[in-house]
Amino acid sequence: MTLRPSHTLIAAATLAGLSACTPQTGTDVMREQVAFEPKYAGVDTRLLEGDLVNFHVAMAGARDEDDVHAYAECAAAQYALIRGFGFARHVRTTTDNQGDLWSGDAVYTISAALPRGLKTIDAEVIVANCEDNGIPTV
Repeated sequence: MTLRPSHTLIAAATLAGLSACTPQTGTDVMREQVAFEPKYAGVDTRLLEGDLVNFHVAMAGARDEDDVHAYAECAAAQYALIRGFGFARHVRTTTDNQGDLWSGDAVYTISAALPRGLKTIDAEVIVANCEDNGIPTV
């Protein structure tokens, strides 16, 4: 059987649509069901050396460490913009949880040009995303 060009396009579109249907994991479903009422307790920023910056964040009501990572990323993106840079690269983040209080210790490099690496962020895009999601920045 030979497929006509229109059938080939329909088949390709169907496959593309199906590949976008990724099943949610149990963690994703549980995360969506948890009430999220965060209380952001502030950011302490320290320039370590050159373009290396350390961010200590604290918050209550986080669902998990991903919320703490997002808060630190928002702080890093805003800091980069304040300093006249457009990009940052995530170096590391450690989190700690004591009851309802979460803390994060994150390190980022900031730069004017897109840095090398896999964990780079466009500061303007991230700050806009943070504002849309109600996450405060520096």
